[in-house]
Amino acid sequence: MQERKSRFTSLSGLEIRRVYTADDLKGWTPDTELGAPGEFPYTRGVYPTMYRGRLWTMRQFAGFGSAEDTNRRFKYLLQHGQTGLSVAFDMPTLMGLDADDPRARGEVGYCGVAISCLADMERLFEDIPLDQVTTSMTINGPAAVIFAMYLAVAEKRGISFERLDGTLQNDILKEYIAQKEWLFPPEPSLRLITDTIAYCVKSVPKWHPVSISGYHIREAGSTAVQELAFTLYDGLTYVDEAVKAGLAVDEFAPQLSFFFNVHNDFFEEIAKFRAARRLWAREMERRYHPKDPRSLQLRCHAQTAGCSLTAQQPMNNVVRTTLQALAAVLGGTQSLHTNSMDETLALPTEEAVKLALRTQQIIAYESEVTNTVDPLGGSYYIEALTNRLEEGAREYFCKLDAMGGMVKAIERGFPQREILEASQRYQREVEQKERMIVGVNAYVEQESRPIPILRISPEVEREQVARLSDLRKARDPYKMAGALEELQEAAACSENVMPYLIEAVKAKATLGEICAALREVFGTYREPVVL
Repeated sequence: MQERKSRFTSLSGLEIRRVYTADDLKGWTPDTELGAPGEFPYTRGVYPTMYRGRLWTMRQFAGFGSAEDTNRRFKYLLQHGQTGLSVAFDMPTLMGLDADDPRARGEVGYCGVAISCLADMERLFEDIPLDQVTTSMTINGPAAVIFAMYLAVAEKRGISFERLDGTLQNDILKEYIAQKEWLFPPEPSLRLITDTIAYCVKSVPKWHPVSISGYHIREAGSTAVQELAFTLYDGLTYVDEAVKAGLAVDEFAPQLSFFFNVHNDFFEEIAKFRAARRLWAREMERRYHPKDPRSLQLRCHAQTAGCSLTAQQPMNNVVRTTLQALAAVLGGTQSLHTNSMDETLALPTEEAVKLALRTQQIIAYESEVTNTVDPLGGSYYIEALTNRLEEGAREYFCKLDAMGGMVKAIERGFPQREILEASQRYQREVEQKERMIVGVNAYVEQESRPIPILRISPEVEREQVARLSDLRKARDPYKMAGALEELQEAAACSENVMPYLIEAVKAKATLGEICAALREVFGTYREPVVL
């Protein structure tokens, strides 16, 4: 029999009691801490009816190879019941590089779809009605440029921006903290985000211009407490920047959204969603005094934990993903992506991604967990965990406030160091078998059955490079250069850059050219050394 070794702590290191009673909730009152669904402080959910009124959006993350490859995958998923699109971009695109840049060699289309120009974006969404689907785009450093391409596609089709619905991740602070895909220093990057927020308030009112993301913070090795704290504090930083830029909080706060990881600690993850809603509502009320209740509501997307997937015995990942997805639903997410079992090996195959989507559908239609709102509300254990997660996040808030805010903390390497230490602690526990991972350090099998994986042909890169060459030969170079010059002038002053970005992509400037032009104005960034 496999020996069980455990510290009886949550993944955040919170000590877990053998049994929970009313004594663990002393000073806790249902009226102030719990409330009703759809009412402040939104612990039980942001909508009164939650899934009885509408199920969460089933939004499978998809993108690989060329725009045509991903367009086919989008249509495949929509045919099988997906209710929202979610775009994964390749590494060159995430870093603001064109496919023919020497630094992009060997990476084009490998971890997502390659998008270098407006024509690529048109092919990506060919025959997909942009005013009838919601689209999420997971990109940060060059997010405003990619968004401009999307808007230009809609404009070319005669679709009013007011009818577009979706989300731009556009969360640069977590890039400095965790994912490391930045283009510019923090201050001009924050300015770009503020410009997209202001533009959406005026012109794209149904769009979420920033999705404040804890997902990549958790993937980097943070605890649930750190994910909660750093994510919400990033959000408050964006609110601060928008208010400083002259926007009233009720103009833009209802358009903000969040994105959380769902890891293996089932009850802690459920409590995390509940604590996030309550803490955000209280902090927004305390700091900004909004009049619109929607400004206090934390609406979120969730994705099952990529870092929990194992290359060993990959079929086990189906079980992990199912439990994580169920935790997100019981926690009250508004949107969900379920990872495919083969994503730790390669981009997901059609069969694997369909099974991941079916996982959501079975939870939605067969488990009956959607019949009532916040079914675990009032549980001694869940409420105690919710309280402790909120308390832990508030402790981080105090430290970040004392440092002068998140940008100053990032410059000092504080969140990076906290995550580094947490990830090392977790790895030690796995290596010492204090945390059991089935198939990795427990119930190990020497041989496993190979599974099919999706491979990207080198032809994708060759075709993408050839298309860019043709584009540069055919476009009007003077019109393109003039659009980039006007963009740089806007970037150098306080003018909103979004209209100029749209004009630049319409003039057939490429992603790399636009980002290079902005880099001349904004400069570059070097990360502080974290010891």
